[in-house]
Amino acid sequence: MDTLKQLKDELTQEYKTTKQFFDIFPEDKGEYKPHEKSMAMNHLVTHIAEIFGWAGFMLNSSELDFADSSMQPKLLTTRQEILETFENNFQQSIKALENATEDDLTPYWALKNAGQELAKWTKYGAIRHSLDQITHHRAQLGVYYRLNDIELPGSYGPTADNENF
Repeated sequence: MDTLKQLKDELTQEYKTTKQFFDIFPEDKGEYKPHEKSMAMNHLVTHIAEIFGWAGFMLNSSELDFADSSMQPKLLTTRQEILETFENNFQQSIKALENATEDDLTPYWALKNAGQELAKWTKYGAIRHSLDQITHHRAQLGVYYRLNDIELPGSYGPTADNENF
């Protein structure tokens, strides 16, 4: 089994699907939140675009400690910024997957805050988790779009907005 090829293929498919959502990002609705406890749409798309870089980051590190990290999310507000960040992160992760070996997937990778371990997976498990996060947050973005009467592209098949549905 070529696990790295499978991860690369799945990341590529999620990239293609997510790009359809980002291509129609409504810049004038970036501050929209469906609920006071929800993220604003700009924050949500920034987070999704960042997740596409996680596979590369995970393969080249052993942990992320929020308290000690120099990683600070940049709030993306324009379609161009979103697409550029998304593309760069995707390419970095694809390159890391292409340069990795199957053995690179077995060490553990941890998510921490001030040294306290919040989660720990093998690097394979961490990358799988990031792919799940893409799907989860893109579905959340779909709800934001639906609530704003923005036609939804299909993710894994047609939506009610597709003409031939």
